[in-house]
Amino acid sequence: MPRKTTTRKKTSTRARSGKTAKAAPASQAKLAEYRRKRDFSRTAEPEGGPARTARKPAFVIQKHAASHLHYDLRLEHDGVMKSWAVPKGPSLDPSVKRLAMQVEDHPIEYNEFEGTIPKGEYGGGTVMLWDRGTYSYGGSNPDPDEGIRQGLQKGDFKFVLNGKRLRGSWALVRMKRRDQPGKPQWLLIKHQDEYAAPGSDVGAQYQTSVSTDRTMEEIAGGKSRVWHSNRGEAQSAGAQADAGPTTRPPGRKAQPGSAYERLMARHGR
Repeated sequence: MPRKTTTRKKTSTRARSGKTAKAAPASQAKLAEYRRKRDFSRTAEPEGGPARTARKPAFVIQKHAASHLHYDLRLEHDGVMKSWAVPKGPSLDPSVKRLAMQVEDHPIEYNEFEGTIPKGEYGGGTVMLWDRGTYSYGGSNPDPDEGIRQGLQKGDFKFVLNGKRLRGSWALVRMKRRDQPGKPQWLLIKHQDEYAAPGSDVGAQYQTSVSTDRTMEEIAGGKSRVWHSNRGEAQSAGAQADAGPTTRPPGRKAQPGSAYERLMARHGR
């Protein structure tokens, strides 16, 4: 009997170790395209380490002055940051649909990156941490992880942001492009809720880093160091500078029928 008990314990330990060993390489494989595009001897962008487990998945929006100014939306899922480039940035107006082009997965460590990517490197230019926080699944699936996975696969992903500047319910809807190869194109749409603000321009309202309170010009003209792991007092100053999420002005009525609702009606969903 003692021998059988010992054998079971060893087998159980190996099984657990096997599951752990498989989990890390899975997320690392998703970063292959991200790493292929970058020379980490020249850029201080993070290469990405083993996947971590968090109670609530994180999101970050980075303002990026590359060849064209745009905003990068990143949502944590399966050990990486699923990423979209949003040329005009997010809008709090439910009637506005923003183009969001899906790009390669990024490492979770990218959530801390603010600074300058050297010229000649992929995405060369200034990067600002424009907003960040956590997000949750916004659909009806009782299993949030499975709901996120199915939403991304189906091309109709609902989520709720809890950031310093953006909050409330949103949707990413993939556009149908049968005869057009290239990066998957989605529409980023704000749902009608208490955080919706028809007619507002949240990008123009917030022009500084949520982490360091610097402008794009100040980040570009700063020190050569582009990797900020210790934000300290600068982070506190940036947090105090934010007045919180924009809400609908008092007395302004919500517009009937959001862009998301109209789009879903056309798609017959």
